[in-house]
Amino acid sequence: MGREADTTPHSTPEAAEHKRTFFEQPWALVHLFGVEMWERFSFYGMQGILLLYLYFSVADGGLGVPKATAAGIVGAYGGAVYLSTIVGAWVADRLLGSERTLFYSAIVIMLGHLSLALLPGFTGVGVGLILVAFGSGGLKANATSVVGTLYAPDDTRRDAGFSLFYLGINLGGLIGPLLTGLLQSTIGFHYGFALAAVGMAAGLVQYSFGRRALPEAARAVPNPLPRARRPLWIGIALVAVVIIVVLVLLGVITADTLALDVIVLTIAATIAYFVVMLSSRRIQSDERKRVYAFIPLFIASTAFWSLYQQQFTVVTIYSDERLDRNLFGWEMPIPWVQSINPIFIIILSGVFAAIWTKLGRRQPSTPIKFALGTAIMGVAFLLFLPFVGGGANSTPLLAMVGILFVFTVAELFLSPVGLSVSTKLAPAAFRTQMVALFFLSVALGTAISGQLAALYDPKTEGAYFGLLGGIAIAFGVVLAVISPWVLRLMRGVR
Repeated sequence: MGREADTTPHSTPEAAEHKRTFFEQPWALVHLFGVEMWERFSFYGMQGILLLYLYFSVADGGLGVPKATAAGIVGAYGGAVYLSTIVGAWVADRLLGSERTLFYSAIVIMLGHLSLALLPGFTGVGVGLILVAFGSGGLKANATSVVGTLYAPDDTRRDAGFSLFYLGINLGGLIGPLLTGLLQSTIGFHYGFALAAVGMAAGLVQYSFGRRALPEAARAVPNPLPRARRPLWIGIALVAVVIIVVLVLLGVITADTLALDVIVLTIAATIAYFVVMLSSRRIQSDERKRVYAFIPLFIASTAFWSLYQQQFTVVTIYSDERLDRNLFGWEMPIPWVQSINPIFIIILSGVFAAIWTKLGRRQPSTPIKFALGTAIMGVAFLLFLPFVGGGANSTPLLAMVGILFVFTVAELFLSPVGLSVSTKLAPAAFRTQMVALFFLSVALGTAISGQLAALYDPKTEGAYFGLLGGIAIAFGVVLAVISPWVLRLMRGVR
Protein backbone atom coordinates (compact mmCIF):
# COMPACT_ATOMS: atom_id res chain seq x y z
CA MET A 1 0.00 0.00 0.00
CA GLY A 2 1.05 3.62 -0.52
CA ARG A 3 2.64 5.67 2.23
CA GLU A 4 -0.48 7.77 2.73
CA ALA A 5 -2.43 4.66 3.74
CA ASP A 6 -0.09 4.09 6.64
CA THR A 7 -1.03 7.44 8.19
CA THR A 8 -4.79 6.85 8.31
CA PRO A 9 -6.53 7.10 11.70
CA HIS A 10 -6.98 3.33 11.86
CA SER A 11 -3.21 2.72 11.80
CA THR A 12 -2.93 2.84 15.56
CA PRO A 13 -0.50 1.37 18.09
CA GLU A 14 -3.49 -0.37 19.66
CA ALA A 15 -3.97 -2.29 16.42
CA ALA A 16 -0.72 -4.10 16.97
CA GLU A 17 -1.42 -5.15 20.54
CA HIS A 18 -1.58 -8.94 20.88
CA LYS A 19 -1.26 -9.41 24.66
CA ARG A 20 -4.95 -10.01 25.33
CA THR A 21 -7.08 -11.32 22.50
CA PHE A 22 -10.64 -12.26 21.59
CA PHE A 23 -10.32 -15.41 19.46
CA GLU A 24 -6.87 -14.13 18.38
CA GLN A 25 -8.35 -10.69 17.60
CA PRO A 26 -7.83 -7.40 19.51
CA TRP A 27 -9.62 -7.58 22.86
CA ALA A 28 -11.58 -4.38 22.20
CA LEU A 29 -13.50 -6.30 19.53
CA VAL A 30 -15.49 -7.98 22.32
CA HIS A 31 -17.21 -4.69 23.24
CA LEU A 32 -18.22 -3.94 19.66
CA PHE A 33 -19.28 -7.57 19.25
CA GLY A 34 -21.62 -7.16 22.23
CA VAL A 35 -23.30 -3.87 21.36
CA GLU A 36 -23.81 -4.98 17.76
CA MET A 37 -25.30 -8.29 18.94
CA TRP A 38 -27.91 -6.56 21.11
CA GLU A 39 -28.67 -3.94 18.49
CA ARG A 40 -29.26 -6.68 15.92
CA PHE A 41 -31.40 -8.57 18.46
CA SER A 42 -33.70 -5.57 18.64
CA PHE A 43 -33.50 -4.74 14.93
CA TYR A 44 -34.20 -8.21 13.55
CA GLY A 45 -36.61 -9.03 16.35
CA MET A 46 -38.72 -6.03 15.38
CA GLN A 47 -38.29 -6.57 11.64
CA GLY A 48 -39.27 -10.21 12.01
CA ILE A 49 -42.81 -9.21 12.97
CA LEU A 50 -43.09 -5.84 11.21
CA LEU A 51 -44.43 -7.06 7.85
CA LEU A 52 -46.93 -9.34 9.60
CA TYR A 53 -48.07 -6.44 11.81
CA LEU A 54 -48.71 -4.35 8.72
CA TYR A 55 -50.69 -6.87 6.64
CA PHE A 56 -52.38 -9.02 9.29
CA SER A 57 -56.02 -8.11 9.75
CA VAL A 58 -57.14 -5.86 12.59
CA ALA A 59 -58.88 -8.86 14.14
CA ASP A 60 -55.51 -10.64 14.27
CA GLY A 61 -53.79 -7.64 15.86
CA GLY A 62 -52.43 -6.11 12.66
CA LEU A 63 -53.17 -2.96 10.68
CA GLY A 64 -54.77 -4.56 7.61
CA VAL A 65 -52.48 -2.98 5.00
CA PRO A 66 -52.48 -4.69 1.54
CA LYS A 67 -49.53 -7.07 1.18
CA ALA A 68 -47.92 -5.26 -1.75
CA THR A 69 -48.06 -1.95 0.12
CA ALA A 70 -46.80 -3.56 3.33
CA ALA A 71 -43.85 -5.13 1.49
CA GLY A 72 -43.03 -1.75 -0.06
CA ILE A 73 -43.08 -0.09 3.37
CA VAL A 74 -40.73 -2.72 4.82
CA GLY A 75 -38.39 -2.37 1.85
CA ALA A 76 -38.44 1.42 2.09
CA TYR A 77 -37.82 1.29 5.83
CA GLY A 78 -34.91 -1.12 5.37
CA GLY A 79 -33.48 1.12 2.67
CA ALA A 80 -33.90 4.17 4.89
CA VAL A 81 -31.91 2.44 7.65
CA TYR A 82 -28.90 2.07 5.40
CA LEU A 83 -29.49 5.41 3.67
CA SER A 84 -29.32 7.15 7.03
CA THR A 85 -25.79 5.78 7.51
CA ILE A 86 -24.61 8.79 5.50
CA VAL A 87 -26.06 11.07 8.20
CA GLY A 88 -24.43 9.03 10.97
CA ALA A 89 -21.14 8.96 9.08
CA TRP A 90 -21.19 12.71 8.46
CA VAL A 91 -21.89 13.38 12.15
CA ALA A 92 -19.00 11.10 13.08
CA ASP A 93 -16.50 12.53 10.61
CA ARG A 94 -17.43 16.20 11.13
CA LEU A 95 -18.86 16.54 14.67
CA LEU A 96 -18.61 13.75 17.24
CA GLY A 97 -16.31 10.96 16.08
CA SER A 98 -17.42 7.38 15.49
CA GLU A 99 -17.50 6.16 19.07
CA ARG A 100 -19.76 8.88 20.50
CA THR A 101 -22.05 8.80 17.46
CA LEU A 102 -22.44 5.05 17.98
CA PHE A 103 -23.43 5.51 21.62
CA TYR A 104 -26.01 8.25 21.02
CA SER A 105 -27.47 6.35 18.06
CA ALA A 106 -28.13 3.36 20.32
CA ILE A 107 -30.25 5.58 22.57
CA VAL A 108 -32.32 6.76 19.58
CA ILE A 109 -32.89 3.12 18.52
CA MET A 110 -34.22 2.21 21.95
CA LEU A 111 -36.66 5.15 21.85
CA GLY A 112 -37.88 3.96 18.44
CA HIS A 113 -38.67 0.47 19.69
CA LEU A 114 -40.47 1.94 22.70
CA SER A 115 -42.59 4.03 20.31
CA LEU A 116 -43.64 0.92 18.37
CA ALA A 117 -44.49 -0.82 21.62
CA LEU A 118 -46.42 1.99 23.30
CA LEU A 119 -47.96 4.17 20.57
CA PRO A 120 -51.06 2.81 18.81
CA GLY A 121 -51.56 2.08 15.10
CA PHE A 122 -49.89 4.06 12.35
CA THR A 123 -48.63 6.68 14.80
CA GLY A 124 -46.40 4.12 16.48
CA VAL A 125 -45.27 2.74 13.10
CA GLY A 126 -44.37 6.18 11.77
CA VAL A 127 -42.56 7.51 14.84
CA GLY A 128 -40.96 4.17 15.68
CA LEU A 129 -39.62 3.38 12.22
CA ILE A 130 -38.20 6.88 11.73
CA LEU A 131 -36.31 6.72 15.04
CA VAL A 132 -35.07 3.16 14.49
CA ALA A 133 -34.02 3.98 10.92
CA PHE A 134 -31.94 7.02 11.90
CA GLY A 135 -30.54 5.37 15.02
CA SER A 136 -29.60 2.17 13.23
CA GLY A 137 -28.02 4.13 10.42
CA GLY A 138 -25.83 6.00 12.88
CA LEU A 139 -24.85 2.86 14.74
CA LYS A 140 -24.15 0.61 11.74
CA ALA A 141 -21.62 2.76 9.88
CA ASN A 142 -19.84 3.78 13.04
CA ALA A 143 -19.63 0.33 14.63
CA THR A 144 -18.00 -0.90 11.43
CA SER A 145 -15.65 2.08 11.34
CA VAL A 146 -14.62 1.54 14.97
CA VAL A 147 -13.86 -2.12 14.23
CA GLY A 148 -11.59 -0.87 11.44
CA THR A 149 -9.57 1.20 13.94
CA LEU A 150 -8.52 -2.02 15.72
CA TYR A 151 -6.36 -3.12 12.77
CA ALA A 152 -3.45 -1.79 10.74
CA PRO A 153 -4.30 -1.65 7.00
CA ASP A 154 -2.04 -4.62 6.20
CA ASP A 155 -3.16 -6.76 9.16
CA THR A 156 -4.16 -10.13 7.68
CA ARG A 157 -6.51 -10.70 10.65
CA ARG A 158 -8.83 -7.96 9.41
CA ASP A 159 -11.27 -10.06 7.31
CA ALA A 160 -11.34 -12.73 10.03
CA GLY A 161 -12.05 -10.06 12.64
CA PHE A 162 -14.93 -8.69 10.61
CA SER A 163 -16.27 -12.24 10.25
CA LEU A 164 -16.31 -12.58 14.05
CA PHE A 165 -17.98 -9.17 14.31
CA TYR A 166 -20.52 -10.55 11.85
CA LEU A 167 -21.04 -13.48 14.19
CA GLY A 168 -22.24 -11.02 16.87
CA ILE A 169 -24.66 -9.52 14.38
CA ASN A 170 -26.13 -12.92 13.68
CA LEU A 171 -26.35 -14.08 17.28
CA GLY A 172 -28.73 -11.17 17.75
CA GLY A 173 -30.40 -11.95 14.44
CA LEU A 174 -30.99 -15.52 15.59
CA ILE A 175 -32.45 -14.85 19.02
CA GLY A 176 -34.43 -11.70 18.18
CA PRO A 177 -37.02 -13.19 15.75
CA LEU A 178 -37.37 -16.33 17.90
CA LEU A 179 -38.39 -14.41 21.00
CA THR A 180 -40.37 -11.58 19.41
CA GLY A 181 -42.09 -14.09 17.12
CA LEU A 182 -43.04 -16.20 20.13
CA LEU A 183 -44.47 -13.19 21.97
CA GLN A 184 -46.29 -11.97 18.85
CA SER A 185 -47.94 -15.33 18.25
CA THR A 186 -48.97 -15.81 21.88
CA ILE A 187 -49.76 -12.44 23.49
CA GLY A 188 -49.54 -9.83 20.72
CA PHE A 189 -47.39 -7.65 18.48
CA HIS A 190 -46.76 -4.84 20.94
CA TYR A 191 -45.16 -7.21 23.44
CA GLY A 192 -42.75 -8.27 20.69
CA PHE A 193 -41.87 -4.64 19.98
CA ALA A 194 -41.36 -4.05 23.73
CA LEU A 195 -38.90 -6.95 23.91
CA ALA A 196 -36.89 -5.34 21.11
CA ALA A 197 -36.62 -2.19 23.26
CA VAL A 198 -35.41 -4.27 26.22
CA GLY A 199 -32.74 -5.83 24.02
CA MET A 200 -31.41 -2.45 22.92
CA ALA A 201 -31.35 -1.29 26.55
CA ALA A 202 -29.19 -4.32 27.38
CA GLY A 203 -26.82 -3.36 24.58
CA LEU A 204 -26.52 0.17 25.92
CA VAL A 205 -25.64 -1.05 29.40
CA GLN A 206 -23.04 -3.50 28.06
CA TYR A 207 -21.42 -0.93 25.80
CA SER A 208 -21.29 1.72 28.53
CA PHE A 209 -18.87 -0.46 30.48
CA GLY A 210 -16.60 -1.13 27.49
CA ARG A 211 -16.35 2.25 25.76
CA ARG A 212 -13.09 3.26 27.43
CA ALA A 213 -11.25 0.19 26.13
CA LEU A 214 -11.52 1.38 22.53
CA PRO A 215 -8.51 3.03 20.83
CA GLU A 216 -8.26 6.81 20.63
CA ALA A 217 -8.66 6.63 16.85
CA ALA A 218 -12.29 5.61 17.44
CA ARG A 219 -12.95 8.98 19.13
CA ALA A 220 -11.13 11.10 16.56
CA VAL A 221 -13.02 13.59 14.39
CA PRO A 222 -11.19 13.27 11.04
CA ASN A 223 -12.56 16.39 9.35
CA PRO A 224 -14.01 18.75 12.01
CA LEU A 225 -16.75 21.12 10.93
CA PRO A 226 -15.85 24.76 11.72
CA ARG A 227 -18.19 26.27 14.29
CA ALA A 228 -19.03 29.12 11.94
CA ARG A 229 -20.57 26.66 9.47
CA ARG A 230 -22.74 24.78 11.96
CA PRO A 231 -25.77 27.14 11.68
CA LEU A 232 -25.74 26.56 7.92
CA TRP A 233 -25.95 22.80 8.32
CA ILE A 234 -28.65 23.07 10.98
CA GLY A 235 -30.64 25.16 8.53
CA ILE A 236 -30.13 22.61 5.75
CA ALA A 237 -31.39 19.84 8.03
CA LEU A 238 -34.50 21.82 9.02
CA VAL A 239 -35.28 22.63 5.38
CA ALA A 240 -34.96 18.95 4.46
CA VAL A 241 -37.42 17.97 7.20
CA VAL A 242 -39.89 20.66 6.10
CA ILE A 243 -39.69 19.50 2.47
CA ILE A 244 -40.40 15.90 3.44
CA VAL A 245 -43.36 16.92 5.61
CA VAL A 246 -44.81 19.06 2.80
CA LEU A 247 -44.41 16.23 0.26
CA VAL A 248 -46.23 13.85 2.61
CA LEU A 249 -49.06 16.34 3.20
CA LEU A 250 -49.41 16.95 -0.56
CA GLY A 251 -49.63 13.23 -1.23
CA VAL A 252 -46.42 13.09 -3.28
CA ILE A 253 -44.89 10.66 -0.78
CA THR A 254 -47.33 7.90 0.11
CA ALA A 255 -47.13 4.39 1.52
CA ASP A 256 -47.46 3.00 -2.01
CA THR A 257 -44.52 5.03 -3.36
CA LEU A 258 -42.15 4.82 -0.39
CA ALA A 259 -39.86 2.15 -1.86
CA LEU A 260 -39.49 4.02 -5.16
CA ASP A 261 -38.90 7.30 -3.31
CA VAL A 262 -36.08 5.72 -1.29
CA ILE A 263 -34.56 4.23 -4.47
CA VAL A 264 -34.46 7.63 -6.17
CA LEU A 265 -33.08 9.36 -3.07
CA THR A 266 -30.42 6.66 -2.60
CA ILE A 267 -29.25 6.87 -6.22
CA ALA A 268 -28.98 10.65 -5.90
CA ALA A 269 -27.06 10.33 -2.62
CA THR A 270 -24.73 7.72 -4.11
CA ILE A 271 -23.86 9.85 -7.13
CA ALA A 272 -23.32 12.87 -4.89
CA TYR A 273 -21.07 10.89 -2.54
CA PHE A 274 -18.86 9.56 -5.31
CA VAL A 275 -18.58 13.03 -6.86
CA VAL A 276 -17.67 14.66 -3.53
CA MET A 277 -15.01 12.05 -2.76
CA LEU A 278 -13.49 11.95 -6.23
CA SER A 279 -13.34 15.73 -6.54
CA SER A 280 -12.05 16.39 -3.02
CA ARG A 281 -8.63 18.00 -2.68
CA ARG A 282 -8.19 16.16 0.61
CA ILE A 283 -7.54 12.79 -1.05
CA GLN A 284 -4.38 11.74 -2.85
CA SER A 285 -3.96 10.01 -6.21
CA ASP A 286 -3.88 6.41 -4.94
CA GLU A 287 -6.87 7.09 -2.66
CA ARG A 288 -8.85 8.43 -5.63
CA LYS A 289 -8.12 5.30 -7.66
CA ARG A 290 -9.31 3.14 -4.78
CA VAL A 291 -12.61 5.04 -4.77
CA TYR A 292 -12.96 4.27 -8.49
CA ALA A 293 -12.27 0.61 -7.69
CA PHE A 294 -15.19 0.64 -5.27
CA ILE A 295 -17.74 1.48 -8.01
CA PRO A 296 -18.03 -2.04 -9.55
CA LEU A 297 -18.07 -3.52 -6.04
CA PHE A 298 -20.91 -1.13 -5.17
CA ILE A 299 -22.94 -2.28 -8.21
CA ALA A 300 -22.44 -5.97 -7.42
CA SER A 301 -23.34 -5.36 -3.79
CA THR A 302 -26.57 -3.63 -4.83
CA ALA A 303 -27.54 -6.62 -6.98
CA PHE A 304 -26.79 -8.99 -4.10
CA TRP A 305 -28.82 -7.08 -1.50
CA SER A 306 -31.81 -6.62 -3.81
CA LEU A 307 -32.24 -10.39 -3.61
CA TYR A 308 -30.94 -11.13 -0.13
CA GLN A 309 -33.16 -8.57 1.63
CA GLN A 310 -36.25 -10.28 0.25
CA GLN A 311 -35.95 -12.50 3.31
CA PHE A 312 -38.01 -9.82 5.04
CA THR A 313 -40.58 -9.40 2.26
CA VAL A 314 -41.06 -12.21 -0.29
CA VAL A 315 -39.64 -14.97 1.90
CA THR A 316 -41.89 -13.88 4.78
CA ILE A 317 -44.98 -13.95 2.54
CA TYR A 318 -43.80 -17.26 1.07
CA SER A 319 -43.40 -18.67 4.59
CA ASP A 320 -46.95 -17.59 5.44
CA GLU A 321 -48.63 -18.91 2.30
CA ARG A 322 -46.40 -21.53 0.64
CA LEU A 323 -44.26 -23.09 3.39
CA ASP A 324 -45.28 -26.13 5.43
CA ARG A 325 -44.41 -25.00 8.97
CA ASN A 326 -45.96 -27.99 10.69
CA LEU A 327 -43.58 -29.67 13.13
CA PHE A 328 -45.07 -32.84 14.66
CA GLY A 329 -48.50 -31.23 14.89
CA TRP A 330 -47.23 -27.81 16.05
CA GLU A 331 -47.16 -24.86 13.65
CA MET A 332 -43.93 -22.90 13.85
CA PRO A 333 -44.39 -19.09 14.06
CA ILE A 334 -43.71 -17.35 10.74
CA PRO A 335 -40.91 -15.09 12.11
CA TRP A 336 -38.90 -18.15 13.15
CA VAL A 337 -38.01 -18.75 9.50
CA GLN A 338 -35.90 -15.59 9.73
CA SER A 339 -33.76 -17.24 12.41
CA ILE A 340 -32.62 -20.02 10.06
CA ASN A 341 -30.11 -17.81 8.27
CA PRO A 342 -28.47 -16.56 11.51
CA ILE A 343 -28.03 -20.18 12.67
CA PHE A 344 -26.00 -20.91 9.56
CA ILE A 345 -24.08 -17.63 9.95
CA ILE A 346 -23.14 -18.59 13.50
CA ILE A 347 -21.93 -21.99 12.31
CA LEU A 348 -20.17 -20.84 9.17
CA SER A 349 -18.76 -17.41 10.08
CA GLY A 350 -16.11 -19.04 12.24
CA VAL A 351 -15.37 -21.47 9.43
CA PHE A 352 -14.95 -18.64 6.92
CA ALA A 353 -12.84 -16.65 9.39
CA ALA A 354 -10.58 -19.68 9.88
CA ILE A 355 -10.30 -20.21 6.13
CA TRP A 356 -9.34 -16.59 5.45
CA THR A 357 -6.86 -16.67 8.35
CA LYS A 358 -5.33 -19.96 7.15
CA LEU A 359 -5.03 -18.77 3.55
CA GLY A 360 -3.64 -15.37 4.53
CA ARG A 361 -2.40 -13.65 1.39
CA ARG A 362 -3.41 -16.68 -0.73
CA GLN A 363 -7.14 -16.09 -0.15
CA PRO A 364 -9.31 -14.91 -3.08
CA SER A 365 -9.20 -11.20 -3.77
CA THR A 366 -12.06 -8.96 -2.68
CA PRO A 367 -13.51 -8.60 -6.23
CA ILE A 368 -13.61 -12.39 -6.61
CA LYS A 369 -15.31 -12.77 -3.23
CA PHE A 370 -17.91 -10.19 -4.31
CA ALA A 371 -18.42 -11.99 -7.63
CA LEU A 372 -18.94 -15.34 -5.91
CA GLY A 373 -21.33 -13.86 -3.35
CA THR A 374 -23.50 -12.24 -6.02
CA ALA A 375 -23.59 -15.33 -8.25
CA ILE A 376 -24.33 -17.71 -5.38
CA MET A 377 -27.21 -15.45 -4.31
CA GLY A 378 -28.64 -15.87 -7.80
CA VAL A 379 -28.35 -19.65 -7.44
CA ALA A 380 -30.32 -19.44 -4.18
CA PHE A 381 -33.25 -17.86 -6.03
CA LEU A 382 -33.12 -20.55 -8.70
CA LEU A 383 -33.53 -23.16 -5.95
CA PHE A 384 -37.14 -22.00 -5.46
CA LEU A 385 -38.00 -23.20 -8.98
CA PRO A 386 -38.56 -26.93 -8.16
CA PHE A 387 -41.43 -25.91 -5.84
CA VAL A 388 -43.24 -23.63 -8.29
CA GLY A 389 -46.88 -24.57 -8.80
CA GLY A 390 -47.37 -26.34 -5.49
CA GLY A 391 -50.42 -25.78 -3.34
CA ALA A 392 -50.83 -23.70 -0.21
CA ASN A 393 -48.20 -24.45 2.45
CA SER A 394 -46.79 -27.26 0.31
CA THR A 395 -43.07 -26.40 0.27
CA PRO A 396 -41.19 -28.63 2.77
CA LEU A 397 -39.52 -26.80 5.63
CA LEU A 398 -36.30 -28.69 4.89
CA ALA A 399 -36.25 -27.16 1.40
CA MET A 400 -36.42 -23.65 2.86
CA VAL A 401 -33.60 -24.57 5.25
CA GLY A 402 -31.48 -25.61 2.27
CA ILE A 403 -32.26 -22.45 0.30
CA LEU A 404 -31.40 -20.23 3.27
CA PHE A 405 -28.14 -22.18 3.68
CA VAL A 406 -27.19 -20.99 0.19
CA PHE A 407 -28.30 -17.46 1.16
CA THR A 408 -25.81 -17.68 4.03
CA VAL A 409 -22.88 -18.87 1.94
CA ALA A 410 -23.47 -16.00 -0.49
CA GLU A 411 -23.71 -13.54 2.39
CA LEU A 412 -20.41 -14.60 3.93
CA PHE A 413 -18.59 -14.13 0.64
CA LEU A 414 -19.81 -10.55 0.34
CA SER A 415 -21.18 -8.83 3.42
CA PRO A 416 -18.36 -9.01 6.02
CA VAL A 417 -15.86 -8.62 3.20
CA GLY A 418 -17.70 -5.50 2.06
CA LEU A 419 -17.46 -4.02 5.54
CA SER A 420 -13.77 -4.80 5.60
CA VAL A 421 -12.90 -3.46 2.14
CA SER A 422 -14.77 -0.21 2.79
CA THR A 423 -12.35 0.50 5.64
CA LYS A 424 -9.34 -0.59 3.56
CA LEU A 425 -10.20 1.56 0.53
CA ALA A 426 -11.33 4.57 2.57
CA PRO A 427 -9.52 7.89 2.01
CA ALA A 428 -8.23 9.30 5.29
CA ALA A 429 -10.62 12.27 5.18
CA PHE A 430 -13.66 10.07 4.49
CA ARG A 431 -13.04 7.11 6.79
CA THR A 432 -16.52 6.61 8.20
CA GLN A 433 -18.24 8.04 5.15
CA MET A 434 -16.66 5.35 2.96
CA VAL A 435 -18.31 2.74 5.20
CA ALA A 436 -21.56 4.67 4.72
CA LEU A 437 -21.03 4.44 0.97
CA PHE A 438 -20.97 0.64 1.26
CA PHE A 439 -24.18 0.83 3.26
CA LEU A 440 -25.69 2.94 0.49
CA SER A 441 -25.38 -0.15 -1.72
CA VAL A 442 -27.30 -2.03 0.96
CA ALA A 443 -29.86 0.80 1.11
CA LEU A 444 -30.35 0.76 -2.64
CA GLY A 445 -30.59 -3.03 -2.77
CA THR A 446 -33.01 -3.13 0.16
CA ALA A 447 -35.30 -0.50 -1.34
CA ILE A 448 -35.20 -2.33 -4.68
CA SER A 449 -36.11 -5.55 -2.85
CA GLY A 450 -39.25 -3.82 -1.53
CA GLN A 451 -40.14 -2.59 -5.00
CA LEU A 452 -39.57 -6.05 -6.47
CA ALA A 453 -41.59 -7.70 -3.70
CA ALA A 454 -44.65 -5.77 -4.85
CA LEU A 455 -44.38 -7.74 -8.12
CA TYR A 456 -44.28 -11.13 -6.41
CA ASP A 457 -47.32 -13.33 -7.07
CA PRO A 458 -47.49 -17.08 -6.34
CA LYS A 459 -49.11 -17.53 -9.77
CA THR A 460 -46.02 -16.19 -11.59
CA GLU A 461 -43.32 -17.03 -9.05
CA GLY A 462 -41.40 -19.23 -11.51
CA ALA A 463 -40.64 -16.27 -13.76
CA TYR A 464 -39.98 -14.08 -10.70
CA PHE A 465 -37.37 -16.35 -9.10
CA GLY A 466 -35.84 -17.45 -12.41
CA LEU A 467 -35.35 -13.98 -13.87
CA LEU A 468 -33.92 -12.42 -10.72
CA GLY A 469 -31.63 -15.39 -10.08
CA GLY A 470 -30.28 -15.27 -13.63
CA ILE A 471 -29.58 -11.54 -13.46
CA ALA A 472 -27.62 -11.92 -10.22
CA ILE A 473 -25.50 -14.71 -11.69
CA ALA A 474 -24.75 -12.51 -14.71
CA PHE A 475 -23.58 -9.68 -12.42
CA GLY A 476 -21.24 -12.09 -10.64
CA VAL A 477 -19.73 -13.36 -13.90
CA VAL A 478 -19.11 -9.83 -15.20
CA LEU A 479 -17.38 -8.79 -11.97
CA ALA A 480 -15.16 -11.89 -12.05
CA VAL A 481 -14.10 -11.07 -15.62
CA ILE A 482 -13.14 -7.47 -14.79
CA SER A 483 -11.58 -8.29 -11.39
CA PRO A 484 -7.92 -7.87 -12.61
CA TRP A 485 -8.72 -4.29 -13.65
CA VAL A 486 -10.46 -3.61 -10.32
CA LEU A 487 -7.46 -4.97 -8.42
CA ARG A 488 -5.10 -2.63 -10.27
CA LEU A 489 -7.24 0.32 -9.18
CA MET A 490 -7.19 -0.91 -5.57
CA ARG A 491 -3.45 -0.08 -5.49
CA GLY A 492 -2.20 -3.02 -3.47
CA VAL A 493 -5.37 -3.61 -1.39
CA ARG A 494 -6.76 -7.12 -1.84
